[in-house]
This record gives sequence, C-alpha cells and structure tokens, in this order.
Amino acid sequence: MKRERATRLLADMITRLEGGAWPLGLVEEVYVFGSYVRGALEPNDVDVVIEHGTDKRWLGESLDASINGRDAYVGMRQALRGRARGISFQFRGRSSLQDEGFELFLLWRKGEPFSLARERLASLTANPEAGPAPRDHMLTEFEGLESPVPRPARIELFNRHAKGKITITPLKLLDGDIEDPEAARHVRRRWVETSPLRRAATCALVALEQRGVDLGEVTLHGQRLFGRDQPAERCFVDLAWNGFGYMGRLLDDGVAWLEVMRPHRSKPMEALLIEPTPRT
Repeated sequence: MKRERATRLLADMITRLEGGAWPLGLVEEVYVFGSYVRGALEPNDVDVVIEHGTDKRWLGESLDASINGRDAYVGMRQALRGRARGISFQFRGRSSLQDEGFELFLLWRKGEPFSLARERLASLTANPEAGPAPRDHMLTEFEGLESPVPRPARIELFNRHAKGKITITPLKLLDGDIEDPEAARHVRRRWVETSPLRRAATCALVALEQRGVDLGEVTLHGQRLFGRDQPAERCFVDLAWNGFGYMGRLLDDGVAWLEVMRPHRSKPMEALLIEPTPRT
C-alpha cells in the first residue's frame, strides 16, 4: 500500500483508541514496527503490537470463544481498525518480538495524551531508500501469499511444518454448487447472496467435496454444518483467519484446517489446506 494510506490507517486507529469504547479501554501500549517505521514508501502492511489488560467481560468472552472455536481477538481487531484492511496486529507480542531482535516504536501508552501519539506518528517520516522488509518464517507454500498470511499464522505454520507435523497445500478455489443439500441450505441460511463469506464458504465446501471429505465431519466458520455443536471431527473451514486462535488445538487433535484467506464477491480466491501428519 502507499505510505499515505498506511499513515491514515494508524491515525484512524488512534482516534478509535481515544474514543475508549470496550474493548479498547483495555489497551495499555501500542507499538509499530517493520517497513513502515523504517520509512518505506510502499509497505506491505502496517505491523502493530497491542499490549492489553483484561476484565471480567474479556475473560468471559475469551473463554466462550475458545470453547466454540472462535478467535477471541476478532472484536478487538475490528474495534481498532474498523472495516479497513492493511494493519497486521500482534497481541501481547512485545517481549517475543524484542527477543527476536525487532525494534519497536512506541506509538502510545495508557495514561499519555493522544496528542502525543499523533506527534509520534508524524515523526515517522518517509525514507525513499527503505524498501519493504523481507518476510520472515516463509515457506514455498506461501509464495505469492505473503500479505494474506498474517505473521502470527506464518510463525505457527512454519514451526509445525519444520517439525514435520503438518503438510500445507495451496488451493485455487473454483465456483460451483455444493452437492450436499443440507450443507447448501446451511450456507444459504447464514449469509445473504451478496456476502463474500457466502461465496467463500461455498467454494471451500465444493473443494472439500471434490477431495472426498464428508461434510458431516466439517465445521464451517465456527458452526457445525448439520447443527451439532461438538468440535470438528475431520476439517475446520475458516474464513479470513477469523478462528486462527483455535488452529493449534485442532491440529494437535488431528483435525485438518482449510483457510480461505481473502473472501471476495467476485475475485479469484485462494486457500491453504493444512493437514496434520499422521502419527506413527
């Protein structure tokens, strides 16, 4: 993206933080790192670290998300960036990033005036010699997908792949009709016809049927297709990394994961099929 747009995204985030609506009142520190901080004119995205506290509501909703296979941070991401895309968040990742040698730029700390955050943002000026930073934790399966795969997901998948625990298959999704009538009704009930999530879900289920997967063993975006609430038995279909926080536990339990990375109403869509290596 252009640097001007990246700056605008961060400025809008500061304004939302200033509003203080829940859960943004839990945010304690905000850091920026990566190519934007170095002055790149066209950063791939804006890397932001959020350190936050908890309250009774946060703990309750996080527990509910974990039980039901959802990402507890969906609400906080939306509160921070609105409907815009282009910011890659890492939550409670300051220490690990510093241990890896990343330099973090403090944008705001709880108790400081937000005018100071805006001054710090303005101090991050462009440097024409600073290009986008090379992606870390890359696999050949991610080639061409650097932006759609967020850094926390790259790290998780890279480490599992390096240990031989998973295989990753990139898929180009094709439009089609779901053969299972009950699964097709489930998708129609959940999303309106113009929703990009409806198209993404349809394409994902078509791909699984073509691979011989029984849709009775599939969880789609946090819900069992046929009304059962138990965890997925064979495959979890996720749309736009919504349930990423649940991925590790499912893979450990032997459940495959199909990630549709950028749901869209009309453009071509790509997915990653992540399958646990059979235990010996």
